[in-house]
Amino acid sequence: MTVHPAFPPARPIGAQHPLIRDLLSVRKDGAPGRIMIEGNWEHDRLLATKTPIDTFFWCPEAGTTHAVDRIAERAAEVYRISEKLLTRLSRKTRSDGLISIVRLPVWRPQTFKFTSSSLVLVADGVEYAGNLGTLIRTVDAAKADCLVLTSRRARPSHPAVYSASRGTILSTPVLEFDDIGQAAAWLRDHRFRVHLADPAATGSYRSADYDGPTAFVVGSEGGGLSRTWHEQGCEAVSIPMLGQADSLNVALSAGILLFEARARKEGW
Repeated sequence: MTVHPAFPPARPIGAQHPLIRDLLSVRKDGAPGRIMIEGNWEHDRLLATKTPIDTFFWCPEAGTTHAVDRIAERAAEVYRISEKLLTRLSRKTRSDGLISIVRLPVWRPQTFKFTSSSLVLVADGVEYAGNLGTLIRTVDAAKADCLVLTSRRARPSHPAVYSASRGTILSTPVLEFDDIGQAAAWLRDHRFRVHLADPAATGSYRSADYDGPTAFVVGSEGGGLSRTWHEQGCEAVSIPMLGQADSLNVALSAGILLFEARARKEGW
């Protein structure tokens, strides 16, 4: 096969190569801190950031030439794979033949500085990668400062997080605390008013005070908020349910809360 001269050379490798085994590990979320990115729009989003690419795998037979030269220029290593191997590696029904492994950015709690307009979302016990990705996307959309994870079960390095976040996992700060008390203390130290999203709360989110730095804590789909969060002395708020359902999807709830606070802060 003839490769377009503008495309950089790519060394062919097969299924037994150690890098393929490494890629499969990342694909299965077995390599915390690194994430698999696959497809055209996914790489467009990657290229819109300054994120370095560890390894780029390209299948010319897949028919795409989309941004191959730009991706390869960013990558530390570039390899060519066959259609058969691509089928084994791909998570998508229709692959574009572009797969990269990148390292997720690392964010440190001590580097953050907040203002009265600051917003933070805390996700406690998030279980599903799709929900985690959507929460990250929601934080980005509401111009919140960061997402804080406590007692999390889904990892940011799961490939589904990248898709669900529309790639904003590469630009949205995500912090993880090993202990809920540490996360609550960090918020208190920065003078946040913390609101727990609790369907059983009597106070509506519409009547809460959003002056100053504001944080919302949302729980998992299955178990809700940990009791430890309720022991932190935070105010609980609810979104009134007008139908038969007793609660909303966690990402939808987070979006309603964040945008209400953002609208108040900016006078929409």
